[in-house]
Amino acid sequence: MDVRAHIEAHRDEFVSSLKEWLAIPSISADPAHHPDVVRSARWLADHLTATGFPTVEVWQTPGLPAVFAEWPAADPDAPTVLVYGHHDVQPVDPVQEWETDPFVPTERGTSLFARGASDDKGQVLFHALGVRAALAASGADAPPVTVKLLVEGEEESGSVHFADLMRANRDRLACDVVVISDTTMWAADTPSMCVGMRGVTDVEISLYGPERDLHSGSFGGAVPNPLKAMSDLLSGLHDEDGRVAVPGFYDGVVEASREERELIARLPFDEREWLATAASTATWGEKGYSTLERIWLRPTAEINGMWGGHTGSGGKTIVPRSAHAKVSFRLVPGQDPLHVQDRVRAHVEAAVPEGLRAETEFGGPGVRACASDLSSTALKAARSAMERAFGTQVLFTREGGSGPEADIADILGAPLVFLAVGLDEDRIHAPNEKVEIPLLLKGAESAAYLWEELGGLG
Repeated sequence: MDVRAHIEAHRDEFVSSLKEWLAIPSISADPAHHPDVVRSARWLADHLTATGFPTVEVWQTPGLPAVFAEWPAADPDAPTVLVYGHHDVQPVDPVQEWETDPFVPTERGTSLFARGASDDKGQVLFHALGVRAALAASGADAPPVTVKLLVEGEEESGSVHFADLMRANRDRLACDVVVISDTTMWAADTPSMCVGMRGVTDVEISLYGPERDLHSGSFGGAVPNPLKAMSDLLSGLHDEDGRVAVPGFYDGVVEASREERELIARLPFDEREWLATAASTATWGEKGYSTLERIWLRPTAEINGMWGGHTGSGGKTIVPRSAHAKVSFRLVPGQDPLHVQDRVRAHVEAAVPEGLRAETEFGGPGVRACASDLSSTALKAARSAMERAFGTQVLFTREGGSGPEADIADILGAPLVFLAVGLDEDRIHAPNEKVEIPLLLKGAESAAYLWEELGGLG
């Protein structure tokens, strides 16, 4: 039986297992559901054991558990591949907007609706089916590469303990390539591979002036106004070309290659449709770059919120005592989040007029961007595997969001390859999350071919 036939023959079994797992409300951000995250890890461990993985372990952390599994190749010299994913899920609020219970998986046509269906349980589970399909097609007792899985339980709440977990188990996790299955494709009829994700850091800026709100008739125009200073500071974050105007912000930025920009330009992008999805009427951003390049290849600064003074009903004529703002910065390969934080802090301090005091509080060390080498043999193998499964050319994309992938690459010292079949319309993190079952089966087929393709590189 070939790979595709095996997968089709086991479709119902796969979907039934996925529904069982999706019914576990493994919300890592909610302490009330932490026992469910533990239960989710145990379910996955049991499923991987039943799949045939000789080694399956639940790894405890100071927070929530991860699952590790390993199936050695028959050839000890064969490459080792580590698959990364996560088994925790986002909260379901606002629950009233769900058309079905988020933890009662529901099939409608080819779609399966449930929290975690696309992000990320469905995309983790197809790897187990892919391993079995590869073995069925080859008649072997072991895959052509050593397959390891590391599925964490805190990705949706910041991967707080994940880096330490990898460092503590670096020898067990040693691999030649890391496969990430936690992203999306361009469209169901336009398969693509993600080749990079942006990093991020965020800051809350506070400006303090007088010790109390002041009467604007008695003091206005004669003392510095924190809200006026904050509005000046925020309006100066960008220059007239849409570039971030923080000195040193672009230090180290690795520019995208001409090849990648050309590949992005080949995607069937409809800007009008994209604007409708964004519920916006116009695009804006750094001059000299297309919309897709702005959200994939370029670093950004976004003002997330601003407050201070009187915001209730009616008037209150004051000079407010303080002003506050939240700003986030998306980063690209080559940028160091800590360096960006230093530059932002210096920029804020330099911009504050005499008589005001500034405080900057960053939300942790930030997340670095990551990118795949377009010329790597592992990426070429993954692209070939997907093209065999989908029967058409696979294009390249990037993701505007951020995750722990840069830490994975650095700690394990292995290149990243993204193999995922989610879609933007899967509504991840939103009510009515879903996944397309036929695409999960294509993901399993792609994974089965990938082990074969990478095995040939050993």
